Amino acid sequence: MPANRYLEDLQVGEKIQTAAVPITEEEILEFSRRYDPQPMHADPQVPGGLIASGWHTAAIVMRLTVDSNPLGSLPLLGLGVDGIQWPLPVRPGDTIQVEMEVLDIRPSKSQPTHGIVKIRSTARNQHGEVVYVVIPNCWVPRRPA
Repeated sequence: MPANRYLEDLQVGEKIQTAAVPITEEEILEFSRRYDPQPMHADPQVPGGLIASGWHTAAIVMRLTVDSNPLGSLPLLGLGVDGIQWPLPVRPGDTIQVEMEVLDIRPSKSQPTHGIVKIRSTARNQHGEVVYVVIPNCWVPRRPA
């Protein structure tokens, strides 16, 4: 596991790449039948072809983010998101990779032990096409005194 990274260790413009993960028809069907059973997500015979639920894509991005350990063993705590987009669908056979870019860093005014880091996470498929963008605000601890 990488060393812990505190607010003071992060830099605006810093980019972190995650591992890549292949997406299977089976996992698209499993997720959609359980959580988003619309035909385009849950029926492999749908005209236009099966696509992953956007919420499935979001969950995959979260898993890739957590597995990349951007803060070492410190938790990734979200305060909310400034935006979320699904410009293209994720399809069976796609491989997804995420690039996280630090957009803003600011110490908390109310909690001096923490700060807020705004990140843009961009997921691309194997062709480099953007399939998902989210801009979360994360609660990051400051280095202990």
